Amino acid sequence: MKVYIRSSACISAQKTFDSTDLLSDVIEYTTTRLKPVEPDYKEFIDPKQIRRMSRVIKMGVAAAKKCLKNGDTEMPGAIITGTAFGCMEDTVTFLTRIVEQNEELLPPTAFIQSTHNTVAAQIALMLKCHAYNNTFVHKGISFESALFDAVMLLQEQEADNILVGGTEEMVDTSFIVLTRLGLYRRQPVSNRSLFKTEAKGTIGGEGAAFFLLTHRPSPGSLAELTALNTFYKPKDTADIEKRIAAFLESNSVSVDEIDLVITGKNGDILNDKIFKDLSKSVFKNKAIANFKHLCGEYTVASSFALWLAANIIKNGVVPEAVLENSLTVPVPKKILIHNHYQNKYHSLMLVSAI
Repeated sequence: MKVYIRSSACISAQKTFDSTDLLSDVIEYTTTRLKPVEPDYKEFIDPKQIRRMSRVIKMGVAAAKKCLKNGDTEMPGAIITGTAFGCMEDTVTFLTRIVEQNEELLPPTAFIQSTHNTVAAQIALMLKCHAYNNTFVHKGISFESALFDAVMLLQEQEADNILVGGTEEMVDTSFIVLTRLGLYRRQPVSNRSLFKTEAKGTIGGEGAAFFLLTHRPSPGSLAELTALNTFYKPKDTADIEKRIAAFLESNSVSVDEIDLVITGKNGDILNDKIFKDLSKSVFKNKAIANFKHLCGEYTVASSFALWLAANIIKNGVVPEAVLENSLTVPVPKKILIHNHYQNKYHSLMLVSAI
C-alpha cells in the first residue's frame, strides 16, 4: 500500500511555519546553537495552558494543529511522535528542584510533563482524540521509528489520516553536555558558511515537524512516501553504498531515476566524510542538497528533511539555499534522503511525486 503525505507543518530556525515561500528568505545566524522561529501560540493553545507548557510541548502542539488544519482534518486516526530526549526543560527543572528543596514539597507539574510522551498526550487531550497514541524514543532514528509505525498501521488498515511528528528541544544543560562530548562547536560560526569551515563539531538545533499520512492521495497532497529504511553502525563507506543500492533495488528504483539527494551533512569533519565519499561514488554527478545549516543538528532533524523534500516536490522548485553543487535540477520527481546521527543511526527515505 502506498503512503501519501497529505499535509505538513514545521517549526524550525527558519521561517517554515507561516511562510508561503519555500526557504526564499533564509535567516543567517552566527552562533553555535540555532533557536526556532516560534509562532504566536495563542492561535493554537489556550493562553492559560501556555504558561504551564515547556517550549517543546508548545512547538509540538502548534505544529500538529497546523498540520491538521493544512490537511483539512479535525480528528486524526492516530497520533505518533518520535523524540530522543523528550521534555528536557521540565526534566531539568524537576531534578533541580529535587536538589534545591531537599526532595520535599516538590510541585508535580514539571515531573508530569517531563515524560517523553507528553507532546503526543497533550495533542490528544486538546483534540479529545481517543485513538491510537504512541511515542518512540529510539535515539537518532526516533522519528523514523514513528514513521514505520504509521506505515504499518496504514498497511494493516488499522487507521487513516495518521498524525506523525518529530519533536526535540535544546536546553542549556543538554547543550553544554553535548558540546563537551564534541557534538557541537565551541566557537560561533555562520550557518550560511558552515560547510566552508572544516572543523570538529556542528551547530545545535531544535524544532518540531508533523505530517498527516494517509493511504489515498487527495488533490492537495504533497508527495508520496515511497520507502523507508534504517540501519545501525555500518562497517564503512562500502557497506553504506551496498545498503543504499539494496534499498533502491528493493523499490525498483535506479540511481539514475533520483533527481535530488538530500544529505545529513552538518559541517563536522567526521560526520561529513561519509557524504563526501558517497558524492564521489554512488551519488556521482547527482544534484545534492543539504539542510542542517538551516535547522541545526538534533536527533530528529530528519523530520525537517522530510518536510523539505515533500514541499520541494509539491512546489517543483529546489531552494537555492540548500543546493550544494551547481548541477541543474529538473522538476524533482524522486528525492532520496540520507541522514545519519553520529554515524550510528542511518536512515533512508524515498519521496516521490504523486
